[in-house]
Amino acid sequence: MKIAVACDHGGLPLKELVKDALIKNGCEIADLGTRTGESVDYPDFAREALSMLVHGKCDRIVLLCGTGIGMSICANRIPGVRGTLCHDSYTAAMARRHNDSNCLILGGRVLGPAIAQDIVEVWLATGFEGGRHQARLDKIDGLCTELKYQSRG
Repeated sequence: MKIAVACDHGGLPLKELVKDALIKNGCEIADLGTRTGESVDYPDFAREALSMLVHGKCDRIVLLCGTGIGMSICANRIPGVRGTLCHDSYTAAMARRHNDSNCLILGGRVLGPAIAQDIVEVWLATGFEGGRHQARLDKIDGLCTELKYQSRG
């Protein structure tokens, strides 16, 4: 599985641990930065990862910022991206089982290393249940189509 990883300065310390967990689980990594602690804008780093995902150049992506909230907003503005901000192994499992998450989002300033590693491993290992959950995802896609001309920003 190929996974693109991107972060801003707030997610940088956790990004290296996440990459190690992904590699340990057999994933090919595309590290899209940032690579320094200098203050940067998270949308600039989300853009390339999101582009890779929607254009089929990777299977999934992981986005990190200080809280995960900014990256969540970026990710979920893009049709077809199911970005899930996870705080523990339970939210990671449910993100995959019920929402077919293709974008894991983590807060570098709110998660400890052991919890983050557990989240990544559960998110990788958990499958999508489909069924009623697929029907709900289809409804979300319908909302995106229905409301796309009504977007106010």
